[in-house]
Amino acid sequence: MKHLILNDCDNVVVLSEQANSGSIIFIGGAALAKSVPRGHKIARHFIGNGKAIYKFGHIIGFASQDIAVGEHVHSHNCAFGNHPESAQHGRHLATAQAAIPKVTSRTFDGYGRADGQVGTRNMIALIATVNCSATVIRKAADVIASSGLLDKYPNVDGIVALAHSSGCGMDSSGVGAQVLERVLWGYATHPNIGAAVFVGLGCEVMQVARMKQKFEAVGHQRFYGLTIQDTGGTTSTIEHIVARVKEILPVVDEARRTPHPLSALSIALQCGGSDGYSGITANPALGVASDLIVGHGGRVILAETPEIYGAEQLLLDRVSSPETATDLIAQLRWWEGYTSMHGGTLDNNPSPGNKAGGLTTILEKSLGAVAKSGATPLNQVVAYGQKPTRSGLIFMDTPGYDPVSVTGQIAGGAQIVVFTTGRGSAFGSKPAPTIKLATNDQLFAKMRDDMDISCGDIASSGVSLAHKGEQILDYIIETASGRATKSETLGFGDHEFVPWQLGAVM
Repeated sequence: MKHLILNDCDNVVVLSEQANSGSIIFIGGAALAKSVPRGHKIARHFIGNGKAIYKFGHIIGFASQDIAVGEHVHSHNCAFGNHPESAQHGRHLATAQAAIPKVTSRTFDGYGRADGQVGTRNMIALIATVNCSATVIRKAADVIASSGLLDKYPNVDGIVALAHSSGCGMDSSGVGAQVLERVLWGYATHPNIGAAVFVGLGCEVMQVARMKQKFEAVGHQRFYGLTIQDTGGTTSTIEHIVARVKEILPVVDEARRTPHPLSALSIALQCGGSDGYSGITANPALGVASDLIVGHGGRVILAETPEIYGAEQLLLDRVSSPETATDLIAQLRWWEGYTSMHGGTLDNNPSPGNKAGGLTTILEKSLGAVAKSGATPLNQVVAYGQKPTRSGLIFMDTPGYDPVSVTGQIAGGAQIVVFTTGRGSAFGSKPAPTIKLATNDQLFAKMRDDMDISCGDIASSGVSLAHKGEQILDYIIETASGRATKSETLGFGDHEFVPWQLGAVM
């Protein structure tokens, strides 16, 4: 029976193929009472009740009963427990600094913007300031797409309608309004957006004029705005949006791709539908690619605060400043309080799909998730949708729910999303394209229309993480230069704009 030993300290192994009922994995060990899928864990040694269970060389849980050699280790006998934390922060910073690779300079072909940003796409955004204008912008986008108007402008990569379900019924100075303002403005000023048209109802809390004043962008030439009430109703507003886009298109089409260094790239790191292979193949391979981006002077944005819980020490050990450690810990404490207030706990994660794929506890899931970040220093922690001011590895506070998390990362300036999945995901995003990495061969074969790269050959064929990381970097550069991802070819991304709703709804 094939299995993987991930660290000499581990007292479990990971199955690389399904083990049938009655199988004996280790000589003298227990026979399996039921079939166990690939990606799941088998006890390598006897583990006594209450003793720590190790995977990746770290604690992923504690035995809730005695576990015999060769026995399946999962939710029935492995439970969440307190995970060790150290009061020392940055203790491995020197090692992290040494992990920044020395690279040969490379470029991608992107759209240089007047503000110094560089886009990987050149799109026009229709942005609803409130749910009341959501249908209007979607209908306008449909009219434009079906008219063939875009065919005349080969340098425009499309229209994206950014509709949402908020924008009113909130405290105008509260956290909910602040977050939504940050997200809407982040998308409007995104390097992949050539021009933006804000569309409101007219009487909502979320006012365009106030956003312009707040972000010091009064008179910005890339932005346009109108309201349904002032324009004369929904039908008239759709006509006005289409007319305005016709005026904008020739200007946006003037943009041309030119070579730019990889230091201009900001990459969002995501995982969804994770399985027992995520922390073994795709996530650490993406970590290698992340380090290479950092080596080129670029930025990688790790997110999903609930999904680093239990593995935060791996980040705290390599913070570049005490302030960064303080910010990260504050976010984790906020999440503990937030989940408690709603009657939950952070260890309620993983999802049923994660568990079916072999992940048992949030500690195990988080250890695999953090692998996406590579090994370089953590340079900054930012709020949801906030644009980082530093390069290198950044952490953004977001929920673990993929559409909400990615929306925050794109608002923060990420021009490309790299998304690992073990169970399979149909996720796509606009205006920043999503590259999807399959953690196992079976998934890649089953969902070829959705997966861009297979990382399963790391486990099945012995492909090195270094080689796979280089392959991922090459794909990122090709995507940044205009190559369409699988989700773009399928037309995904119009409904994955989901700003995080916080604060009171009134």
